Amino acid sequence: MPLVVMCGFPCSGKSRRALELKEHLEQKGRKVYIVGDHGLGVDRNSVYADSRKEKEVRGALRAEVERKLNKEDVVILDSLNYIKGYRYELFCLIKHVQTPHCLINCLTSPDTSSSWDQDRQQDDQYTQAVFDALVQRFEAPDSRNRWDSPLFTVHKDDVLPLEQISNAILHRKAPPPNQSTQTQPLSSTNFLHELDKVTQDVVTAILSAQKTSVPGDIITVPGATEKMQLPRMLNMSELRRLRQQFISYTKLHPNENISQLANMFVQYLNQSIR
Repeated sequence: MPLVVMCGFPCSGKSRRALELKEHLEQKGRKVYIVGDHGLGVDRNSVYADSRKEKEVRGALRAEVERKLNKEDVVILDSLNYIKGYRYELFCLIKHVQTPHCLINCLTSPDTSSSWDQDRQQDDQYTQAVFDALVQRFEAPDSRNRWDSPLFTVHKDDVLPLEQISNAILHRKAPPPNQSTQTQPLSSTNFLHELDKVTQDVVTAILSAQKTSVPGDIITVPGATEKMQLPRMLNMSELRRLRQQFISYTKLHPNENISQLANMFVQYLNQSIR
């Protein structure tokens, strides 16, 4: 059944709104699961100050959402969900499962969220450095993007539009699957060969280009029209790990248009590397 993605600054009221929606849907006879950072028992300051740990937590949350999605229940993802690329991954997931989704953006000012954070118990508070960094990194949702639509923006004093949200997730058709999200059997050993070759060529090109590049540069990759954004210097082990993840995903969701493999891999890297 549907996925509801909460979004907003730290301490912007996401958990309170998630509980409001859960109670409303349960009154309609729906079973509702809330998946969030709290369920993983992580130290948020430790996680959000370390990009590697944060990426692991996002992966764990996505995996938990995927496990709970079914034809009957509603899943609410109660986390920051501030990265555009991550919200796109969730959109691909619901397309694959063929279930509707919506996004609830809890819109507050940084000062308001910071004030609410200070009212928490000390062990639950963000450090100022982590709080400021998360606000700075926040990528606001845009309803013009398919993965951010339908979008419900809720200010701190607004009444949550419960019926509108319910209609969006319970009475709307799921987005149709496409080649990139619908599982298909692999039909060609040539595809596997090209997948391996193209991704290795991209990794080699990035490592070579880094020798004359600095963080912030845009790298041109042979065979791809997409440009590689270089936020920092990348090592071989990280690129090898991302390459294997992409290969595993693409084997399950193959796109027989081999000419697009390089572009797809570059897009994946741009979304995965922070």
